Amino acid sequence: MQELYEQYGRLLFTLAYQLTGTVADAEDAVQDVFLKIYEIDSARLTQPKAYLCKMVTNRCRDLLKSARRRREQYFGEWLPEPVPTENDSSLEAIVRGELLSYAMLVLLEKLSPAERVVFVLREAMGFDYAAIAEIVDKSEPACRKLISRARGKMGVPPEEQVRPEAASEQWVKRFVSALESGNADTVVAMLASDVTLVSDGGGKAIAAVHPIRSPVSVARFLLGIANQIAHPDSGITFRLAGINGQAGLLFSSPTGPDTIVLLHQENDKLQNLYLIRNPDKLASFNDKS
Repeated sequence: MQELYEQYGRLLFTLAYQLTGTVADAEDAVQDVFLKIYEIDSARLTQPKAYLCKMVTNRCRDLLKSARRRREQYFGEWLPEPVPTENDSSLEAIVRGELLSYAMLVLLEKLSPAERVVFVLREAMGFDYAAIAEIVDKSEPACRKLISRARGKMGVPPEEQVRPEAASEQWVKRFVSALESGNADTVVAMLASDVTLVSDGGGKAIAAVHPIRSPVSVARFLLGIANQIAHPDSGITFRLAGINGQAGLLFSSPTGPDTIVLLHQENDKLQNLYLIRNPDKLASFNDKS
C-alpha cells in the first residue's frame, strides 16, 4: 500500500483537486480510496493506475453532488481554492504537468459532474477515450459526446488548446507597475474590451458580490484597491508567488494571507482577474506568506 501511495498519491490528489476544486475534498477522496484499498483483493490491482483513478473519480462524483448544493447557497461568487506551487516543497501533492490553469478550473464550474469528470480525465490527465470509458463506465462515443458538450459550455472550440494563457511573471509585474503609477489610461490599455473580474469572499471577507466587467469599471476597482494598499497604515504587503502553476500575487496582512490574485490574458490583454479572499481558501498559504 505504501508503494502504491508513493507512486500514485500525487497523481490521484491532482485528479481529485481538479474534480472538486478544493484541497480538503481532494485530500479526503484520496484518503478514502487508500483506506478502501486494504479491503480489495490484490489480484484486482493488475492495472493500479486505472483502478485507483476510477475509485477516486467515483468518490469525487459523490463529493460534487453535495458541493453543488453548498455552492448554490454560497454568498457571492464561488472560486476554486488556490494551491501554492512555488517550488517542489510548496505542495508536493500536485503534479503540475497534469494541472489545468486556474481559469480552466473556474470554467469547470459550468459543467455537470459527468462532463467535468470526462473533461479532466481527457484534457488534464491525458487519458485516451478507451481508458476514460473504462473509468466512468460509459462507451467511448458517449465520452466523446460529453467532451464535446463540455467544450461547448466552456466556450472552447473542438480542436483548440484548452488551457487559457496564464499571465507571465513579466506581464504581472508590468500590470502591478501600471496600478502603482495610478494612471487609469495605462491600466485600461492593458485590459481586454470584455475583461471580467471575479472576487470570492464567501461572506467572510469584503469582495464584490457580482463580477465586474468593462475596462473602465475593472480599472476603477483595482486602482481603488491599489490606493488603499499604498496608504501607510494599511499593513498590507504583497509579492509574486507560484500559485496553481502560474505567477500570481499573494497579499498578506499582519495576521496572515489576505488575498490571492490570478491573472489570465489573451492577445497580450488581460482577460480575467480572479481575487480569492475567503480566508478558508487561503489556509494553504498560511506558512508561506
